[in-house]
Amino acid sequence: MAVDTASSVVISEVYGGGGNSGAPFNKDFVELFNRSAADVDLTGWSVQYGSATGTTYQPTALTGTIPAGGFFLIAESGGATGAALPSPDVTGTLALSAASGKVALVSGSSTALGCGTSCSSAPGVVDFVGYGSANEAAGTATPALSNATSAQRTTSPLADTGNNAADFVVAAPTPKTQTTATGGGTDCGTTPPSPACVPGTTTIQDVQGDGFVSTLVGQTVTKVPGVVTAVRSSGSGRGFWMQEASPDASRTSASSGVFVFTSSAAVSPGDAVLVTGKVSDFYTLSSGETLATTASLSVTEIAPTLVTTVGTGNALPAPVVLTPSTVPDRYAPTVAGGNVEAITTVDPTNSALEFWEAHEGMRVEVDNARVTGPGKTQYGEIYVTTKPAQQATYRGGTYIAGYDSVPSGRVLLAPANGTVPAANVGDVLAGATIGPVDWSTFGGYDIVATTLGSYQDNGLAPTSATAQAADQLSIATYNVENLAPSDPASKYAALGAGVVQNLASPDIISVEEIQDNDGAADDGVVAADQTLTKFTAAIAAAGGPAYQWSEIDPINDQDGGQPGGNIRVVFLYNPARVSLDAARGGSPTTAVGVTRAADGTAQLTQSPGLVDPTNAAWTSSRKPLAAEFTFQGTKVVVVGNHFASKLGDQNADGRFQPAARSSEVQREQQAAVLNGFVHSVLDVDPRANVVLAGDFNDYQFSPSIHTLTDNGATLTDLINTLPQNEQYTYVYNGISQVLDHIFVTKPLADATPSAVEYQVIHVNSEFAAQASDHDPQVVRIRPLAPAPITDGTLRVVPNRVLRGTLTLGLLSGFEGKERLVIKVDGEQLTTTTTDKHGRGVVLVPLPQRFGVGQHTMTATTPAGAVASATFTVVSLGGLRVF
Repeated sequence: MAVDTASSVVISEVYGGGGNSGAPFNKDFVELFNRSAADVDLTGWSVQYGSATGTTYQPTALTGTIPAGGFFLIAESGGATGAALPSPDVTGTLALSAASGKVALVSGSSTALGCGTSCSSAPGVVDFVGYGSANEAAGTATPALSNATSAQRTTSPLADTGNNAADFVVAAPTPKTQTTATGGGTDCGTTPPSPACVPGTTTIQDVQGDGFVSTLVGQTVTKVPGVVTAVRSSGSGRGFWMQEASPDASRTSASSGVFVFTSSAAVSPGDAVLVTGKVSDFYTLSSGETLATTASLSVTEIAPTLVTTVGTGNALPAPVVLTPSTVPDRYAPTVAGGNVEAITTVDPTNSALEFWEAHEGMRVEVDNARVTGPGKTQYGEIYVTTKPAQQATYRGGTYIAGYDSVPSGRVLLAPANGTVPAANVGDVLAGATIGPVDWSTFGGYDIVATTLGSYQDNGLAPTSATAQAADQLSIATYNVENLAPSDPASKYAALGAGVVQNLASPDIISVEEIQDNDGAADDGVVAADQTLTKFTAAIAAAGGPAYQWSEIDPINDQDGGQPGGNIRVVFLYNPARVSLDAARGGSPTTAVGVTRAADGTAQLTQSPGLVDPTNAAWTSSRKPLAAEFTFQGTKVVVVGNHFASKLGDQNADGRFQPAARSSEVQREQQAAVLNGFVHSVLDVDPRANVVLAGDFNDYQFSPSIHTLTDNGATLTDLINTLPQNEQYTYVYNGISQVLDHIFVTKPLADATPSAVEYQVIHVNSEFAAQASDHDPQVVRIRPLAPAPITDGTLRVVPNRVLRGTLTLGLLSGFEGKERLVIKVDGEQLTTTTTDKHGRGVVLVPLPQRFGVGQHTMTATTPAGAVASATFTVVSLGGLRVF
């Protein structure tokens, strides 16, 4: 067994970035913790450091005693950047690496270790931490650290399992000292009271201040009074909340509650305490973030050196009851520079973020809270709303209506005991839910519930699709969330049943996130036939059809997603209902093209084929899969998609408002490429039946969707045909939203009221038990018959037209005296009648809405035959003059 997992004293934190650029502290440090109920004399012990690739160690000898349940801080070398550490218990000269290295805690010896790369199991080594790329660790090394992060033991109560990767997290450093303690033997019941029992002049409202950030950061406050309202005894953020018993009611911007960050103070709710310590604004950091770049909002805290209990059994301050009108409707304030932490005086009536900041650390109460995000029992989190009527979905959730319309009533509940019910959207936590306000990287401001309402199951049921009629082709999209052969049989069974029972066995399914045959193992395997065999077998076992599949294996590790998984888009199709017009030649690097078939319809050069797969827009992302199908004699082109994810976007609940959406850039590029492919099909056949389906990773109101559809002129986004309270396919952080779409070409969408029927099928995202995190959707279409062939031709003169002017259409080869409808991009602009020879010239005005770029003009006969031609609209600078 490497390290002594029963040792009373363990390494609780390692930090090697002290004094470096961007460092929060000016020295490296190692922090120890005493897990026992007895003091431990560390005289003769040592902490020793070895480089990540080295085999030798340098020691710092320890002296002194670490108290029971207390910390022991060892300061090492450093630099000029950062704040001073709390008073260390021992100071050494070791220079720890900021990113990777090894630290050993040695009992009874300060002699340099000589155990090479076997020190974690050497005699006398009671604890050992390898971080980053260290050549040795207890178990597996922690992730790499940085100038702004440390490795912190998080298991409760700072347990040692012998595996660094499991026991430690990487977060902003939190040095503590052994002097953190309760008030010892101070008797606060004497008359007159001891000076140690007399409150200082600083209140919690002074500590919190009127803005998002305390003005007392870095200062030591003395004997701040409060009543303990809640205790968090596990995880990396252990401590307690306290609140003023009689705050200044006129200071509405300053919260009267605060978190005290400590693991050693023995306090209970109802204790009246005095806290002495240093004020900080703590930021949780995600991987790769620094204090300068993180979008997280801070939490004002006191790191105590002394906690004195002056009384027990006090009534807790009454919670602020959150009625539907308490939290402002507006979610985030507008501020110059975009960082809300620049606000020095928050207005709790102006925005939700300001309201929560003005109540940070205070007890609040939500009554009969309706669930808007299912209970995640594995994380101890559930989302509810304080505003039941605000942007309510038809099934009990709350939806986002625009980037500036985030539902402000939605709030995360993170019960102090870590337990939530497996509730579904629309269920209710009946009665009162009460707790202090905190902040979470994964959901913004939250309530650490010490009282949770009783679970009321409102019986949310999955929805089911209408079965397609005999003359309807049904096409679905389903993101199956990293489906791999190693997934449990229960997942396959649930997905299979969903396809059959809830989607009504669609004729074609665009399936996203099919992984290769060995899932996330990164070993060069790209084939997915085993995954697809299990999936189609599960569908058949549920009573579904014998689906066949069509796909193109990606190049290894080039399409993003879980490393090694090689996710891709796959078509499943029912050969009893629809045929794949297979055309060889599709490959991971070959672009599908479009030609004109003998009957005048568009024909793909490869089926299946990928849309411009070598275009930089698809870097580390899935390439659209296009295939040509025939249904009852009519062609349909289907494109399956999985656009780039939202990774890299700033936290929408954080301090930067509006949040930067850097991932949109790539999706807009992808939308432009896919839009070009759709136009290449329509240029050949303006009446072509084209269906785009998949996970587009963007909202219906996003720039990328506007680009893809030409603002609705070329493609109809079917999610927009539903009532607004039904427009969602995904639930994230308690908000119902759209990521998945089905688009159809405008002539098909506008053909007849029964030409297109569309449904989103809710089987996953609203439920605690999920087969996938996405909901599927399905469209049933009656494809347009090919247009009659005409000998008529159309030519646009000039071919480059100044925006907002007019152009000419030259017609020939039509029937004599034939009335023609002239459209541009599907929009009728005029009509004309040919002369007796079937020729004509038509003047076509072009309104400003036809923007710069390529457009298609069509001339349609009464019989539906179409002649088409493309032309380009340019700005004044783009018009060539001869």
